[in-house]
Amino acid sequence: MNDKINMMMGQSAALLQKTALNAEITQAVQMICDTLKRGSTVFACGNGGSMEQAMHIAGELVDRFRIERKPFPVVTLGTNAAVLTAWANDYDYKTAFRRELEALGRKGDCLIVLSTSGNSANAIEAVEAARAKGIATIGFLGEAGKLQDMADIRLSVPSKDTPRIQEVHMVLIHIICELVEEEMAHL
Repeated sequence: MNDKINMMMGQSAALLQKTALNAEITQAVQMICDTLKRGSTVFACGNGGSMEQAMHIAGELVDRFRIERKPFPVVTLGTNAAVLTAWANDYDYKTAFRRELEALGRKGDCLIVLSTSGNSANAIEAVEAARAKGIATIGFLGEAGKLQDMADIRLSVPSKDTPRIQEVHMVLIHIICELVEEEMAHL
């Protein structure tokens, strides 16, 4: 078992080293900070483990990451169970994030979408709705999928292995949250 553990940890570390996204991280931090500076809202969404990571982003930015500061307006789409289940029951799950973003999103907001495959239908719908409303988009992605051509900023991990992609996404999330907090804390 130790060999298997070491192998998995090695795979994760190697993928993190291979993921060279300094320019994209800088752009994402700037987009989020610009959104917050103008008093707009950051939205996040994903499915399964990516939903948990979207909620993690909101938790770090609404609460705090390392610095005591004012809260930032960050909303995770799909976490209102009544809205999600009513829409999915009456229409379909594919458009649930879109519907919520249409209700809450405004021009000048930002949408963070997480999809390891890059092909999550509801994430694609959310990005399409964001485009229609003038909402900038950041994609936390793997190496493939339709979202590669849709998100304004792509944080693409060079892999198709969902667990390893999500591990790198979590590191990227923490880096971005820390940099956003440092930039915004003094305002």
